[in-house]
Amino acid sequence: MPAGDEEQVQQVQRGELPNELPVVALRQLVIYPFMVAPIDVGREKSIRAVDAVAATHRHFITVMQRDPAVDDPQVGDLYSVGTLVMILRMNRLPTGAIQLIVRGISRVTIDEWIQSEPFFAARYTPVDETVEKTVEVQALMNTALNLFQRVVQLSPQLPDELYLLAQSGETPSWVADIIASSLNLKPQQRQEFLEIVNPIERLQKLIPMLNHEIEVLELTARIQEEARKELDKAQREFVLRQQLKEIRKMLGEEEDREAEIEELRRKIEEAGMPEEARQAAERELERLAKMPPAAAEYTVSRTYLDWLISLPWSKVTEDNLDIERAEQILNEDHYDLEDVKERLLEYLAVRKLKPDTKGPILCFVGPPGVGKTSLGQSIARALGRKFVRISLGGVRDEAEIRGHRRTYVGALPGRIIQGIRNAGTKNPVFMLDEVDKLGVDFRGDPAAALLEVLDPEQNHSFVDHYLDVPFDLSQVMFICTANIVDTIPPALLDRMEVIRIPGYTEEEKFEIAKRYLIPRNLHEHGLQEDKLTFSDDAIRLIIRQYTREAGLRNLSREIARICRKVARRFAQGDDKPVHVTPNDLPSLLGPPRYISDERELVDRVGVAVGLAWTPNGGQTLLIETTKMPGRKEVIITGQLGEVMKESAHAALSYVRSRSSELGVSEDFFEKHDIHIHVPAGAVPKDGPSAGITIATALASLATGVPVRGDVAMTGEITLTGRVLPVGGIKEKVLAARIAGIREIILPMDNEKDLVEIPEHIRRDMKFHFVRHMDEVLGIALRNSINVRCSDEKGNS
Repeated sequence: MPAGDEEQVQQVQRGELPNELPVVALRQLVIYPFMVAPIDVGREKSIRAVDAVAATHRHFITVMQRDPAVDDPQVGDLYSVGTLVMILRMNRLPTGAIQLIVRGISRVTIDEWIQSEPFFAARYTPVDETVEKTVEVQALMNTALNLFQRVVQLSPQLPDELYLLAQSGETPSWVADIIASSLNLKPQQRQEFLEIVNPIERLQKLIPMLNHEIEVLELTARIQEEARKELDKAQREFVLRQQLKEIRKMLGEEEDREAEIEELRRKIEEAGMPEEARQAAERELERLAKMPPAAAEYTVSRTYLDWLISLPWSKVTEDNLDIERAEQILNEDHYDLEDVKERLLEYLAVRKLKPDTKGPILCFVGPPGVGKTSLGQSIARALGRKFVRISLGGVRDEAEIRGHRRTYVGALPGRIIQGIRNAGTKNPVFMLDEVDKLGVDFRGDPAAALLEVLDPEQNHSFVDHYLDVPFDLSQVMFICTANIVDTIPPALLDRMEVIRIPGYTEEEKFEIAKRYLIPRNLHEHGLQEDKLTFSDDAIRLIIRQYTREAGLRNLSREIARICRKVARRFAQGDDKPVHVTPNDLPSLLGPPRYISDERELVDRVGVAVGLAWTPNGGQTLLIETTKMPGRKEVIITGQLGEVMKESAHAALSYVRSRSSELGVSEDFFEKHDIHIHVPAGAVPKDGPSAGITIATALASLATGVPVRGDVAMTGEITLTGRVLPVGGIKEKVLAARIAGIREIILPMDNEKDLVEIPEHIRRDMKFHFVRHMDEVLGIALRNSINVRCSDEKGNS
């Protein structure tokens, strides 16, 4: 250890420095003892900390913050092990920032944070790193130094002096820290290394890391050597190819090459390219004609020309504009979905009146299994167009949409151009599946690349990076599908016409199963329609007790499961026709998976039935509350999101503000802890629509009046008790009906949404439309509580 460093360490150990020092938080830098490092100090707290010691002993403590993205870290954001450093040089910039060069003196542990304003300061304890230098310790040091010497020899970034510096230290701590500071470690690894107090343990941890680094450097050197040999080989091959070219010319084989060039020129003329694309193809063809076939660029250039020639620049499928035929096809393929069918027929009518109209950008949004993807195929069949589908789920690379530039090895056009070529026409029905599941990473944002594709004002000149010439996408009918719109970027969503496809009712599932699912599964399993039949009650029981979904996939799977069992029976020689009744289902499908929630729907104090919307459809949601002796603490559980927690606090504030009207004792909330829980704690829940449900459960808990178990509710609550509208009304109403609930409380502003619900379901249900929470309590509590509403709360 150099004399200056040893003196500084002794000064710390003798206690000559204050036992309380300022602390500077570093984002991604860890300073080790004996290490000299530059620091740029720009944050206000850090500048004040440096100014506090600059004119005196010039010592302070550095610690790394846990999250480098935090601009104003607090005590909890900082590690508890840092380094005592001394300022060697200080330069104040005109901007107010300070440039420092510091030397690490000693590891320290933070014993107590004594202040966080105007800068961090802490009471600390220097770490004693003295160990007995035994033969084993010396052997460990020698091993680490020998490995480090090899690393320095192999690495072009590390100077030879670094090994001499490490070798000059006489202590294990010096050797370990110098080596660790020279390795390319992540900030968290450096911090973990700093927190290892025993130098022997640090050396032991370094040895495998050094061995791994040596392996990587040796492999890198070997790869570079092989690359150099390959370059020499390529030069030799070039000379040989030139000689081979002359031999072929003498043999007359060059004529085949000329014939190939002429064939490509003819295909370019016949491809019907626009002027800009044709010029690009001719330029590339001239390059190809001058290029030797053995050149590495020859294949790249030829592949590029093949792509340009094979694209349908002028090939268009003529639309079948027979509206009655299109309506018949859509009705054959899909039951209900009137909004989608109506929109397509409107498009056909407009195309009939104005043939040059631009294609719409539709986005089908709905739960899984409701038929979004199959709708695209039906639309293509109705129009008489080709159908192309690509899945965007999990796509993170922008080049998947726009293609790779030809400078990259193995470059290809993006999925859009590939799909157009596969279709063979420039106006197919192009489905972009799962557009809500696009990802983003360092390779770019695919959603941003789709902005041009899905904009009718721009996509007439879409430029793929590989082609590097415009391609007209304006005649393509793009259809996107998504389960939710929340994850679709607003700019992309703005370019699409959203058509929501809600979940199916039980009646709709019953009709779809009879008309589509059962015949299709019978055909797929080789069964004749008279060999396997289902009673209506059996179909309804499968829907109620074996599936619980907004779509139809699980229902189709259960029908397929029955078909397989019957097919096996026929294959084994028993060809007796099978008629499936409710009594047969347990033997075919096992015991029922879903039991009605009606047994839970009883009158209870502090428990209310809410309605929730999920990407898979609606569901009932029990809100449970209980009280315990305590000091007005509020506990909220059930894996709730921030918005739902805020709704719970708003509901509690409303109930507390109405204590006197509700007849709640003044000290009820002062002497009790309140626990709000939403069961199914493993499922994340969020949103404001449970506000009135939570408020009803809390009011019931405070008054002791039970909540009606046959009433469900949904709506957002404000602090003054106003009930605000929410979404997903159809899905929520269907969920309530499946659960056996026939009475629902809805916000007044959601009355208009009942038009989405089939008439027979509306007749079967009773709806209460409310503007204020007082009206909710009057309906939901078993013994109605009279709460007077002020004028500002609206009419009851």
